[in-house]
Amino acid sequence: MKAICVYCGSSAGSLVSYADGARRLAAQLAGDGLRLVYGGGNVGLMGILADEVMRLGGHVTGVIPQALMDKEVGHSGLSQLHIVANMHQRKAMMAELSDGFIAMPGGIGTLEELFEMFTWSQLGFHEKPLGLLNINGFYDGLMEFLEHTVSQGFLRPAHLDILFKESDPAILLQKFQGFTPVHVKKWLETQDL
Repeated sequence: MKAICVYCGSSAGSLVSYADGARRLAAQLAGDGLRLVYGGGNVGLMGILADEVMRLGGHVTGVIPQALMDKEVGHSGLSQLHIVANMHQRKAMMAELSDGFIAMPGGIGTLEELFEMFTWSQLGFHEKPLGLLNINGFYDGLMEFLEHTVSQGFLRPAHLDILFKESDPAILLQKFQGFTPVHVKKWLETQDL
């Protein structure tokens, strides 16, 4: 595992703990020698995370659509910045450059990116770990909803097991290192998709 994609808010959120969590994740990534891949912005949690990884001597790759670069939200102080034509290219490149995916607190864009990678994992399009950095219980309600989808027969328990949830970035990244997609492969072998 060499690079982790992090999805997070273009806002810093209403609690200081979200920014603190971004700094803790940055320290863990830099300390473990893991490259950060993210959406290339210089605002909100995105900017805090990237700035901290860079400050600690880590490597940061940003991927941003031209339209957002034109709005001056692109980060100019990264190790590498890819400017792409649209959001589809952004997400595809971020996925290609990464060995795992973490969703920090964020809004609709963060959730959309998380669920796309979750869906791709469920369908066997990738075999990379996926996790929630659950700062201040931010994702507790989402996990309750996902457990509800399991109870109602719309999501298989094995698929929910794909998604790790931790409040400590060190523990989350430890789980990533030990991840094996065997349960997903076994389920896919029995399905007629």
